[in-house]
Amino acid sequence: MRSLWILLGALLVGACQAKELSGEHLDPDAVPWELGFTEPNFMRVWVEDSAVVDIDGVLYRRVGSGVAAGGKSSKADAARGWRKGIGGNEKTVVGAKIPVRIYVRWQSLVEPQTYQGWFEIPESARQILRDAVTKDCLEYPEVKDLRAGGAVQLGLAPGGVVQIWVRDQCQRPIKVARGQATIEPKGPALGLSGGSYFPLEGDSKRYIEKYGIPYGSW
Repeated sequence: MRSLWILLGALLVGACQAKELSGEHLDPDAVPWELGFTEPNFMRVWVEDSAVVDIDGVLYRRVGSGVAAGGKSSKADAARGWRKGIGGNEKTVVGAKIPVRIYVRWQSLVEPQTYQGWFEIPESARQILRDAVTKDCLEYPEVKDLRAGGAVQLGLAPGGVVQIWVRDQCQRPIKVARGQATIEPKGPALGLSGGSYFPLEGDSKRYIEKYGIPYGSW
């Protein structure tokens, strides 16, 4: 009889551990997620600062900066619209639950101009982030082995246009919001650079000289 009780106890503990590992006991708002930035082809940017307010109202400062993911093409209209392959430079927002608002300040090197703003993340986007971790991709089951968490991408375009995507459980970018940043009155580096911007790469400069900036295409 004693052996039977020991066996039943072991089975119960094992079942509880399996349930916890399956995620049923985890906070659905605490799923891991990454933040990244992207730009239209040739429309180079430099992200100066970013911040996140998560669903608990906690502010996380300086969560990402630097270059944005971009691309190049020989086509004359290469800079119009957004690239098909959104993403590529995401970083985990350590400790944060899924986001409610995201702040970004960046240099649009092709203009040049400095923009900043807070952008709301809709509940529909947060649900996609939850599903990206807790649900399987039925179309491509192998994605499960590659997936580490959810991802949010902010597309930064000339004129201060911001497009927001989140990745679903199949790693497809889903457009969830669009916003308009405002000009940062202090200029680049909050006025600490004497008005100097990061240098523009030669290929971007040549593209703009030949084709211009396609405002209104983002």
